[in-house]
Amino acid sequence: MSIRIKVDGVEVETEGGAALIDAAAAAGVYIPALCYLPGHPALGTCRVCSVKVDGRIVPACTVTVTDGMRVEVADADVTDARKALVELLFAEGTHNCPSCEKSGRCTLQAVGYEVGMLVSRFPYQFPRRVADHAAEHLWLDRDRCIFCQRCVEFVRDRDTGAKIFSISGRGSHARIEIDAELADRMPPEQIRTAVDICPTGTILAKGVGYDQPIGARRYEVESVRDRTLEPQRETP
Repeated sequence: MSIRIKVDGVEVETEGGAALIDAAAAAGVYIPALCYLPGHPALGTCRVCSVKVDGRIVPACTVTVTDGMRVEVADADVTDARKALVELLFAEGTHNCPSCEKSGRCTLQAVGYEVGMLVSRFPYQFPRRVADHAAEHLWLDRDRCIFCQRCVEFVRDRDTGAKIFSISGRGSHARIEIDAELADRMPPEQIRTAVDICPTGTILAKGVGYDQPIGARRYEVESVRDRTLEPQRETP
């Protein structure tokens, strides 16, 4: 059923029950996100898509639109809150963008540009996390993980449905884990999917780093904003 909502004061017609982040994108309004994947259940872990709905700050990926809803995306307070969340993600990890294999294809890096981040307002932690090379075709650079949980929820063993990735520990001791035995059974297309859905350079395919030249990488030929607002393609 078609309904009407207001986004930054502009009336928008959309389908009732749609995720707010998708409805906004269909109307040409960009809302940054790092954990949300169109066509998949909302995780709500990163909160980078936070907006004001009827005066309350909520993550746009977990909210479904209702008739008469008032949405503020460009509000100054919520815009700064989104920027602060991105800055915090950079401060909590070790992100050496110039030397990272995923530079130019990293969603966190691209969203950092979009929110206007120059430097984090938070102290950099530079955590020392041990990389995991146990799997035959994949390795984990844990320094870059933002704990979005995309890999945990959306990459599973095709025979058993078991999770290939998981998160152990809590707080500053949390870290991403990989079941090497299950990972070694992943077909090539699933390996590519795991690498692609990671919004940072945490999950990497062995022997494939730096395979795209500077100037031809994803976010050098199209912005993350344009990619988000285009008609959604099926996730590989």
